[in-house]
This record gives sequence, C-alpha cells and structure tokens, in this order.
Amino acid sequence: MASSRTPRSADPLGAVDRFLATVDLRGKRLVAGLSGGMDSVVLLDVLRRLESKHGYALRALHVHHGLSPNADRWAHFCARLCRRWEVPMSTRRVKVDGARGQGFEGAARAARQGAFRLAPGDALALAHHLDDQAETVLLALLRGAGVRGASAMGAKGRLGSLCVLRPLLEVPRAELNAYAAARGLKWVEDESNQDDSLARGYLRTRVLPEIEARYPRWREALARAAGHFAEADALLRSRIGSTSRLTVSALRASGVTARLRLRDFLAVHGLRAPSARRLAEMLRQVCSAPQDARTEIVHDGMALRVYRGELLLERKSPEQEFEPRVWAGESRLDLPSLEGELRFRRVLGEGIDPARLTGRPVLVRLRRGGERLQTHPKRPRRPLKDLFQEAGVPPWRRARLPLLFCGDDLVCAPGLGVDAAYRARAAHRGIVPEWRNRAH
Repeated sequence: MASSRTPRSADPLGAVDRFLATVDLRGKRLVAGLSGGMDSVVLLDVLRRLESKHGYALRALHVHHGLSPNADRWAHFCARLCRRWEVPMSTRRVKVDGARGQGFEGAARAARQGAFRLAPGDALALAHHLDDQAETVLLALLRGAGVRGASAMGAKGRLGSLCVLRPLLEVPRAELNAYAAARGLKWVEDESNQDDSLARGYLRTRVLPEIEARYPRWREALARAAGHFAEADALLRSRIGSTSRLTVSALRASGVTARLRLRDFLAVHGLRAPSARRLAEMLRQVCSAPQDARTEIVHDGMALRVYRGELLLERKSPEQEFEPRVWAGESRLDLPSLEGELRFRRVLGEGIDPARLTGRPVLVRLRRGGERLQTHPKRPRRPLKDLFQEAGVPPWRRARLPLLFCGDDLVCAPGLGVDAAYRARAAHRGIVPEWRNRAH
C-alpha cells in the first residue's frame, strides 16, 4: 500500500536501511533492476553498502530493450559498473511490440516485467522514487483510473513468484541526485525521459514545471492521495474477499462485484488494470465460454485461461523447441526453453533410487504420446493422460512438462510420481525431482 506519511529522512541510505529492516532478506537472493540511469545506480550502490548488514546476496539485472541507438552502450556501462563493484549481473534482451494497442511505453513496460518475472532471485528491488510515484498517480488520473489504478505503486508487492520491493518510494529525485554527487557516481541518460511525445516526458518537460511553480509540494500531495486511494481499494477488496484465486462462478455475480474481483485478481498477479471496455470483454468471454473451453485471453504479456471452472494465469511467450538433455546428477538443471528448472532433492525413503539409474543415460525430454507410469507397486501401469487429469494438470501444460527417462523407461513425471520399478526403498536416500516453472 502506498504510504501517506511524510518521510522521516529523505537520505537514500537511511531510507533504504529502515525499509530493509521491515523485510526478512537474510539468506535470500536480492536482484536489483539496473537500467544504468541515476536512480538505479544509486539504488545499487546503497544495496551493496547494506548487503552484509541485512544478509542478502545481491546481484543486478539489466533489461536490454533495444529501442534506443544507445542501448548497447547502456548495457556495456552496467556491465563495467557491476564488475567494478563486484556485483554479479545478467542481461536480458527483450522484444518490444508496440502494435498491440498499448503503445511503446506500455509495450516496453510489459516486456520489462516479463524479464523481471524470470529474475534469478527471491526478491526484486526497483528504483522507483517519490517523483515517479507522483507522476504515476497524475497519469493514472488523467487516464480515468479507478481507486486501484490511482493507488499507483506499492512499496511492497509481488510479480509472479518474486517479492517486489521499492525502498526509495519516499525519496525525491533531488535527494538521489545529491547522494550521487556526494558519492561521485556516474550514470547514463535515457533521452526518452525528455521526449515530450511520450506521456511521461510531456508531464516532466511541459506540465510539472508549471505545477511546481504554484504547488512546490505536489509530489508529497499526490503520493498522499495515492495512499488514500490505496486504503479505499483495500476496503473494497476486504468486502469482496481475497481473489488470488478466482472461479468463473464468482464472476457471475453482480456487474460491479465481478469487475472488482477480476481487477483485483489481475492486480494480485502483478498485471495492469485493463480499460473498462477491455475488462467487460474479458468478463464476457470468461463467463460465456462452455466449461473448460480452450479460452485464451492475452493481457499485459500474460495468458488468462480457464480450467475446471478456475481462472489461471501464465506468461504468454512463443514456445521454443526443446532438445532432450542428459542429467548427470546435478542438483539443478536449468531448462530455459521451457522457462523453468528441475531441482533434485535427496530425501530418505522417497523418490528415485540412484542405484537403478546406472548403465544407461538418464534423459530429460518431453512427452511424445503413449507414455505410461506405475506410481504404486500394487497398482497397474497407467497412461500419463489419466494421471494428468487426476492431478488437475491443464492440457496446455502437459506437453511442456519435462519427464525423466532411463533408456526407454519413463522413470518420473515431476508432480505425478516415480515409477515403482525405480522407487527408493524406505531405508535408502532417494532423489525427488521438482519442476519449477517460471511462467506460472
């Protein structure tokens, strides 16, 4: 929820230190979004200074949009900075498609969020500050947003499996500039920030200087308004109940309640609120479709589908061809073309008996059809299709689930079970494969 308090101190180091004291990050992996701009460089510098105190493992993530002729130079700058500061960094290149009715600003934001969802960590720190918050509120109001949209950004939130943190949200841009100057920091300038053909650039160059001349505390006032909107939104959500999970039957309530529930469901999963017209169309498609029809609604880079009367969300991306992989006993096997990783835990009396895997290569590959699995020694071998249905695995996920084979034998389907012929005995330590899909 956005804060309506006046910050005790605008010093970035002190503000972030106090913020991190409210979050348990000890032993966690913290990823900092690094664009190379002043605000993200300040955040990375502060986070590396506080790393040992708060006990997290810091790394950076740079999203390469490729929209600017300077994009490669920014990526090189970020890489050099992280090498000098000894902060591990990864770069993700994204394709920005502005032809889907959301403009290049919206498309870039959606592409960036898609990259952040795949960040290799437990929490994601972003450098949004007080000026960003105030600008976001004003833009939302000009676009006719409701209380959810006008709540702007929360200091804490979620994006897929990641905890999203915005520790600078109460710090004005001027204080970040002062910190950067005092520390002798260098950064890159994104020319689009001053482009008045873009909505935010127009506000910064044309509108806000006029507002500041008359209302010098406009930032604090708009951030305080965001707090009020957030409180009103929380009250509405408390009356309709939690919507982290949502059923079609719940959307067949009165129009206002249905709209609130669907908006909240999308927001809980880190998605932008659709327009009123788009929301109405989404409700119509979901509520009028036959039971478990192959309905797919794409919104903000995610696919909304229905299975067994429940709404499911997962990242919308083109399927990449998967080549079988040899598993040589690693504790983790990254499978980027499937947007996830296999993890292998050692558990007494459970999982796969490693002694039974000798003599033949162990392959990870996808389903081809006709596979059968005996999940219990006293039960018959059964088709995977039946096991998938019993486990409630949606049809579109079944073809992209990695399976473990020893030679031609299906050894394990993660989430369904281990074949009885390969199961570890009670007194022995076995291997339990777990599939972690980052797309949902």
